[in-house]
Amino acid sequence: MTQTTHNNLFKAGGKPALIGSLPAEDHKEALSWIFDSTPELPLWPQLPAFPLERMLIQFNEGIPAIVEEDERTYFDISTGSFEQDQLKFYEEYLQAMEDPNTLTNSRFAVSRERAAGLYALPDAVKGKNNVTGLKGQVTGPFTLLTGIHDQNDRLGYYDATVRDMVVKGIAMKSAWQVRFLKKQSGLPAIVFIDEPALAGLGSSSFISISLDDIRQDLTEVINAIHQEGGLAGVHVCANTDWNLLLTSDVDIISFDAYGFFDRFITCKDLILSFLDRGGIIAWGIVPTSEEEHILKETAESLTSLWEKQAELLSGERYDMAAILNQTLITPSCGTGSLTPDLARRVLSLTRDVSAALREKY
Repeated sequence: MTQTTHNNLFKAGGKPALIGSLPAEDHKEALSWIFDSTPELPLWPQLPAFPLERMLIQFNEGIPAIVEEDERTYFDISTGSFEQDQLKFYEEYLQAMEDPNTLTNSRFAVSRERAAGLYALPDAVKGKNNVTGLKGQVTGPFTLLTGIHDQNDRLGYYDATVRDMVVKGIAMKSAWQVRFLKKQSGLPAIVFIDEPALAGLGSSSFISISLDDIRQDLTEVINAIHQEGGLAGVHVCANTDWNLLLTSDVDIISFDAYGFFDRFITCKDLILSFLDRGGIIAWGIVPTSEEEHILKETAESLTSLWEKQAELLSGERYDMAAILNQTLITPSCGTGSLTPDLARRVLSLTRDVSAALREKY
């Protein structure tokens, strides 16, 4: 594993950050929440209130064979136009690999119709002096490929043709996003690859899927982000095979520390090696899944919880301040499925826990 060099321009330093989705019905309102809670590392908001901004739909444009019909998204490679569309797809892909400048106006651009928040973020940053980077996100290839089926209910992941196009499509959309955010703002860009489906690894549903194949697909997306000078994160909101991610080339690992730290810490040696190479942990210490937990916890209780968890990593190599220096404080997952009041509480807790830890360490 080589030393991570992509995060030289960005220092985590215990800053607060968010995971994609919010329950707002207006992008301007969502951005005001974001700047109130995470002013140094704002992200562009995904609003599931808009059907085209939902996880299995938002990044499908330009990928052949994916059909969107009413409430259903599926893939179909038997249409008469598929071969022609596939050919054009690979032509544009090869062109973008050869000359990344062609990405800007290619099929790999994410449209304003599907990501209004992405287009609004650079303007919202203007005039703000404390912004240190911009965060974006993309649906991970494994999650997209295990979320769409064909008419016979076969997973996209098991169709080699579809899998290759989705992986390359997501990789290019991630690269496009880094280029867009950097060009519009001049700030470091971070793109999280959202992979909730990786929580299913090891279950009977995915028994025949090889970890090497998943690693290869993720690496393709990570490399595309790196080639544009961005930082790549992977977010998994439950337990997964942490060994897979901790030994990858990813810069940031985002996990649900509130619910799954006990599983994560079983890989302590790998976590320390990940930190050694400059990796950042997005510590999802603020709960998002249960209303009672969101209402019960306070900034003090969550600050204390982070300290108890971080102490299990601290020692000769890293004291608490050093661990915090390579930490982002985040919610355990996106807040898109919560009520606005609960989401606002999650955002406030994220901000306040970060502030308390940074003041102390």
